Amino acid sequence: MTELYAVVRLKGSVKLNREIKDTLIMLNLKYVNNCNLLKKSKEIDGMLKKARSCITWGEISKETLEKLLLKRAKEVGEKNLDEKKAKDAAPKLLGGTKLKEVGVKVPIRLHPASKGLVSIRIPFPKGDVGYRGDKINELIERMI
Repeated sequence: MTELYAVVRLKGSVKLNREIKDTLIMLNLKYVNNCNLLKKSKEIDGMLKKARSCITWGEISKETLEKLLLKRAKEVGEKNLDEKKAKDAAPKLLGGTKLKEVGVKVPIRLHPASKGLVSIRIPFPKGDVGYRGDKINELIERMI
């Protein structure tokens, strides 16, 4: 079973370095509150570290993944996933399949976090940007 990162964009693109903007486009995170699911690899880790000032990421759990797919994911035809498809897609994604191959539209659009964010300028333990490990599940549940 491969590790799957959930990556959420928290900052906009005003006054952002060109390289970071390009990296965010490569990660398929064009807008604030977009979420993408990426397999853990050396290349992805490098891109996440480069853009760490405007995103947050961590390992997503199976339960949170199922909730995310059921509530917020859209099929390519702009309709919501039904419960059966969401439950079938979660193990495939954890196994290494990409979102597009499962039939889910990329990226997944989320609501702003309920109860807000602490700070989008300070790294995770005190703020919100950067790597947060398993705590990403709490943030995504607040954004669903």
